[in-house]
Amino acid sequence: MKCKLYCYKICYANIEDKEENRRRVRLQIMKFDYLVVGAGLYGAVFAREAVQSGKKVLVIDKRNHIAGNVYTEEIEGIHVHKYGAHIFHTNNKKVWEYVNQFAEFNRFTNSPVANYNGELFSLPFNMYTFNKMWGVVTPEEAAAKIEEQKKIAGITEPKNLEEQAISLVGTDIYEKLVKGYTEKQWGRPCTELPAFIIKRLPVRLTFDNNYFNALYQGIPIGGYTKMVSNMLEGIEVQLGVDYLKNKEEYDGMADKIIYTGPIDGYFDYKLGALEYRSVRFETETLDMPNFQGNAAVNYTDSKTPWTRIIEHKWFEFGKDKNGEDLPKTIISREYSSEWELGEEPYYPVNDEKNNERYIEYKKLAEAEKKVIFGGRLGEYRYYDMDVVIASALDMCQKEL
Repeated sequence: MKCKLYCYKICYANIEDKEENRRRVRLQIMKFDYLVVGAGLYGAVFAREAVQSGKKVLVIDKRNHIAGNVYTEEIEGIHVHKYGAHIFHTNNKKVWEYVNQFAEFNRFTNSPVANYNGELFSLPFNMYTFNKMWGVVTPEEAAAKIEEQKKIAGITEPKNLEEQAISLVGTDIYEKLVKGYTEKQWGRPCTELPAFIIKRLPVRLTFDNNYFNALYQGIPIGGYTKMVSNMLEGIEVQLGVDYLKNKEEYDGMADKIIYTGPIDGYFDYKLGALEYRSVRFETETLDMPNFQGNAAVNYTDSKTPWTRIIEHKWFEFGKDKNGEDLPKTIISREYSSEWELGEEPYYPVNDEKNNERYIEYKKLAEAEKKVIFGGRLGEYRYYDMDVVIASALDMCQKEL
């Protein structure tokens, strides 16, 4: 033991912070039941449940902060969603009760607005949208208009996203509110995108502009970072650690690994890289109380380079923690882009080619008896937050 301790002291002799030096040496000589790679929702839930079950857990993350893509940071009294807007919504009572252990949620309801060349439309598509688009007043008139345009387009069995969208909302709404936004988001013509992407497009013949229409919905008061911090309370966490570059060292610390990073990255992309869409954010603080009057405005024309603008203060009704109006505002313009290795992966491109490649990676993963792959990147699936948490809890049930 003395020799091992001495060797690790030499390894970290150049670390200026002596406390950090001592902590890392201590971690090296400890043995954990689980090493959790990734301090996002999946990793945080598993770590919390494992510790509750009496297990010793170490959580590490490549970033210098916890909470993954739901990370929020406070600027000018506003909780800024650094990696894009995250609105918690679920019909799963078990998940809702679970997250409420770690945060109190406000009553925010997602009601985005679509901006098409300066014309504003209500989202999701509802009677307000249909009235603005066609002047119709009753649900019967709106349904008849959609059916008329579907028949004119001659669509029976939708073969791609364009045909699927027209069959759901008609040609006019597709052209103004779907086509440009979707093609910017995915970087491909709608005729080349699979129909399933838009099958669950919310369409309502009511005056209901609650986008998710979920039984439980809101934003954690104090931000998502605070919620995840509460999940990880009392758990050993190391940040700024690249697991794959230090894999042998960290694998030796634990009996089992919970890996939430990219599955293809774990295997050094030996079968080729899985494809994603990425997002770039331009965030600025404005010396005004109100920029657009809504948390999210989608820009659905093809000429505007960004897909949407988020005004973060409206996730918490423009108030600070004392209930006072905030004098400034912070906005983020979102630009969708092709993903390249080294960039942040956001949306899996679940087309036939990539799904087949993932299946081969999954076979390799199943052969890794010491490793459990989970989460959005580990399973190459787009997950809503509630589904990530439900998936992690299911894994806990099996594993713990």
